[in-house]
Amino acid sequence: MLIITFTNNEVKQFDLSGYLAYPVYNALKDEGFCKKAKVSNGTVIWDESMDFDPDTLYLESKPV
Repeated sequence: MLIITFTNNEVKQFDLSGYLAYPVYNALKDEGFCKKAKVSNGTVIWDESMDFDPDTLYLESKPV
């Protein structure tokens, strides 16, 4: 899960679990790697090699 504060000040929770079946997101199964999430260029990235589309993060997140 990610708790994200968007530029409109909405705070939402994004559930990553549905994406873990995709090979591109396999590294997120490692909790240590997953905790390396950071914000860059308006989205969430990991190790500058993996990210999510900002629209996906917003639209698929649930209000906290």
